[in-house]
Amino acid sequence: QVQLVESGGGLVQAGGSLTLTCAASGHTFGQAAMAWFRQAPGKERELVAAINWSGFSRDYEDSVRGRFTISRDNDKNTVTLQMNMLIPGDTGTYYCNARKNPEWTAASLTDSWGQGTQVTVSS
Repeated sequence: QVQLVESGGGLVQAGGSLTLTCAASGHTFGQAAMAWFRQAPGKERELVAAINWSGFSRDYEDSVRGRFTISRDNDKNTVTLQMNMLIPGDTGTYYCNARKNPEWTAASLTDSWGQGTQVTVSS
């Protein structure tokens, strides 16, 4: 199983940027698709962005496409979410997610979750 620790959340004004980092441990990291999810108060957890094991395939939720970029470094065992042009609707707790499969699909099984990091965007 992959263990995940997120960092980089905080408070930012609308239009600003934040970079979230997920540090992973476990020998299967390089074989796992990874994703970022978020959950706003009173709402269900939703996918934000996903990346396959090699980093060559990426997927984004429509509202963040063009503003957020997901990337990974398999040598450093990290996954990064660069968030630009943030809006108040991006506010929520962001979770790093490791899958059991190398390629991302919504149906693939979860291997593990991080504890989450809070992102708050003020207007």
